[in-house]
Parts: sequence; C-alpha cells; structure tokens
Amino acid sequence: MPEPLRLASVNVNGIRAAYRKGMGDWLAARDVDILALQEVRAETEHITELLGPEWHVLHDAATAKGRAGVAIASRRAADIHRVSFGADDFDSAGRWLEADFDIDGTLVTVVSTYVHSGSVDTPKQVEKYKFLDAMAERLPQLAEHNPRTVIVGDLNVGHRTLDIKNWKGNVKNAGFLPEERAYFDRFLGAEGDADYNRGAGFGWVDVHRRFHPEVPGPYTWWSQRGKAFDTDTGWRIDYHLATRDLAETAVSYAIDRASAYDTRWSDHAPVVVDYAL
Repeated sequence: MPEPLRLASVNVNGIRAAYRKGMGDWLAARDVDILALQEVRAETEHITELLGPEWHVLHDAATAKGRAGVAIASRRAADIHRVSFGADDFDSAGRWLEADFDIDGTLVTVVSTYVHSGSVDTPKQVEKYKFLDAMAERLPQLAEHNPRTVIVGDLNVGHRTLDIKNWKGNVKNAGFLPEERAYFDRFLGAEGDADYNRGAGFGWVDVHRRFHPEVPGPYTWWSQRGKAFDTDTGWRIDYHLATRDLAETAVSYAIDRASAYDTRWSDHAPVVVDYAL
C-alpha cells in the first residue's frame, strides 16, 4: 500500500523572514509531499532558492510587489495549474492558485488561497466579500472538475464560536462577522440544503472538525501583540476544506504549533494532513 499523501499549508508571513527564523528546519523534518504557502511576499526565484532543487514551485505573485502571494511546492510536478479567479474586474493576483496532481493514478486538485483580512466599513471589506463571492462560484465548479479537491490556506474567517478564543469580543470585527461566517455555512452545509442565507449548501468538509469535533480550537493563528500566544488566545483561520470524497481519505491531522513564542517562524502554525489515497 502506498504511503499517504502529506499536504501541509501555512501562511509564512514572508518566506524569507520565515526561513531566517527556522522554517527550513521544520520542513526538513516533516516529510511533506505538497506544501501550500500563503503571504509569500517574495519573487519566484527566492522561493526556489530557499526550498531547494528537489521542489517544483508554482507561484502567483500579488499585483503589488511585496504583498500577499501564494505558492504550491511539490515533490512531483503538477500536471496543470490555474490562477484565473473571480470576475474580470476583480484582482485576485497572489491569492488563489490551483494545481492538479497525478498521485499514482489518482487526480488530486490542491488550491492554495489567501483570503483578504478585511476591515469593517472599508474598501478592504468590500474586496473580501468579492473574494468570498468568487469562492462561492468556484467551489461547485471545482467539485465537478475533480471529486478529490482540497482548498487550503489562510481563509481569514473563524467559522464558529469554537474557532476563536475571544469570540464574544470579535462579533463586530472582520474575521468573525455574521455575514462572513454565512459563506462558510454554505460552503460546509449539507449538499442541496437550502436553509443557508446565500443558497444551497455545497457539501464540502472542514477536515479539522473530523479530527476535533465540537471542541474549542485548536487554533492556528495568534496575534504578535501581548501574550496571545502564551495564553493560547488564538483564532482558527487556516483550513483544509475538502470535497467529501477526499475528506474521507484523511487519516491524520496536525497543527504544528511552536513549542514557545520565541521559536515561532510565523504568526500562523502549519496545518498538516495525511490523505490515504
């Protein structure tokens, strides 16, 4: 029986800074097959130099240099990749990257995405809703394209009260607004169920909740300010959202939380899942 496919995703908060702080040591020890990165904030050559020649790198940079940026690095080359996303007048550069992989005869589609953080009553929030609208349009298309698809990355929304330590203090803040969470109700709602504010459910699966049902966290992001990391006052905003067929193959799930504040190489923790295809 072949080894499971190990897929890791992490917002690196700048890959060059992450490597200076120890990301390379983590990656060398983790035996990852496909690595999805967000907020890369670097040129393609920087990524390839840091990861090394054994990795095949796909990268979609942001329009504004030094901002955002998503990448997918893999031990084997992707068959095809796509970056077009959303309406023609919507700038999604550096935020959405799809790749198809032939894994021993099984087609697996991986999407690395970085949703806008948003800010209430500002143009940033408008852009965030445009992105979530584009996701709502693309998810059914992806499921039809390949029943073994996973969207990973920093989605910048805590779906449920279980996903944020201080949820009561954030109900009016971007990242936990009812309007944002309603999108996730639909993404993860039972397929065809029309009880959701924005239409029928899509039937995708939050892989985290298969392994950690109905418990607070575990979290994936902590503010750099104060004692948020030490007190575990975090948010779970990094996801593996999988089609049901792929989610059912998940055999292990881990959030690689740093052992201490001063050993972190990003304000996000990697989310690592093994899929036994």
